[in-house]
Amino acid sequence: MLTGILILVAYGVLVSGITDSKPLVMFSDVVSGFAVIGIAVLMFPFFRVLNKKLSVSYLLLKILEGTLMIVGGIFFLDNSLRFIRNWIYSGVHLYIFIVSGFIFYYLLYKTKLIPRFISVWGAIAILVLLTTTALKLMGLNFPALDALLVLVITNEVFLAIWLMVKGLKTKV
Repeated sequence: MLTGILILVAYGVLVSGITDSKPLVMFSDVVSGFAVIGIAVLMFPFFRVLNKKLSVSYLLLKILEGTLMIVGGIFFLDNSLRFIRNWIYSGVHLYIFIVSGFIFYYLLYKTKLIPRFISVWGAIAILVLLTTTALKLMGLNFPALDALLVLVITNEVFLAIWLMVKGLKTKV
C-alpha cells in the first residue's frame, strides 16, 4: 500500500509545470525525490530474492534519481542555478528513469508480484519514452508518438492504485 502512495507522491515533481512558486516547487521536488528512493527501498526485499545484482542496480539507480530530484528542487530556489535543474531533469534524470524503469518492470514481471499485464504495459510505456527520447536526440519530433507518453503516467497511476487496493502478491 505504501509503495502505491509513494508512486503518486513522486508525481509531485510535475508541480514545476504549473507554478513558478520557488518554495512549492522546491518542496515538491524534495518530497518526490524521497518518494522515489522510498519506492526502491520498499521493493528491494522482494526483488532481491529473484536477482540480487539487478535489484541492487535498481536500488542504486533510484537512490541516484531521487537525490538528483532533491538537488534539482534546491537549485530551483536560485534563478541563476535553474539551468542546472533543467539539465538534471532533461538529461541525467530522464535516462536514469528509463533504465531503472526497464529494470523495475522486468523484476515485477519475473517476480509475479503484480499481474503481468501491468508489467508489460509499464515496459512498453518505458520503451515508448526511450524511443521518443532517442528520436528527439536526432532532431526528430513526432507529436503522435509524444501522445503515447501518456502510457507512462497511466501505467504508474494504475500500478499505484493496484498496489493500494490489492497490494503485492506474495507467496504464503
